[in-house]
Amino acid sequence: MPKTKAQKQEILTDLTERVAKSKSLVFADYQGMTMTQLQTLRRELDGINAQFSVTKNPLIKIALKENGLEADDAVFAGPVATLFSYGDEIAGIKALTKAIKDSGIGKTKAGFLNGEYLTDAEVNKLAQLPSKDELRAKVVGSLGAPLYGIVNVLQANIRNLVYTINAIKDQKSNL
Repeated sequence: MPKTKAQKQEILTDLTERVAKSKSLVFADYQGMTMTQLQTLRRELDGINAQFSVTKNPLIKIALKENGLEADDAVFAGPVATLFSYGDEIAGIKALTKAIKDSGIGKTKAGFLNGEYLTDAEVNKLAQLPSKDELRAKVVGSLGAPLYGIVNVLQANIRNLVYTINAIKDQKSNL
């Protein structure tokens, strides 16, 4: 059933707002994925503040243009689904590329990260980066390592003092 002009305008307004608030966007060919696979992906993305939705090519192109973004026309050849990541820029990309890899169906086409256009290869490189939480853990571990070393050095002096006092006590008790 064809949509009315008002319905299309409402969809366009929604798409424009979603593009504006997205930290990253990825366009993907989803053809061949089953409804179960798509629902599983969408549930996973809900948990990381991201959305994956099938978008009409002319409408997403207009929404991009209204946000000052422009993608190659080749990206919009055939059906396209769009990943909108509102929280962690990379987490949604990682989840999408993992789902595509696991199913062996579909592929990423291109995307945007903070307004910068990304090719398919760049999107896949981003998917291989560690998440923000993993990077934070590494930084904390790197910062904590010297502190643990200092604590060990300081404890060594106290430990040695205790061993010395015990040795003196043992020596005096043997006399």
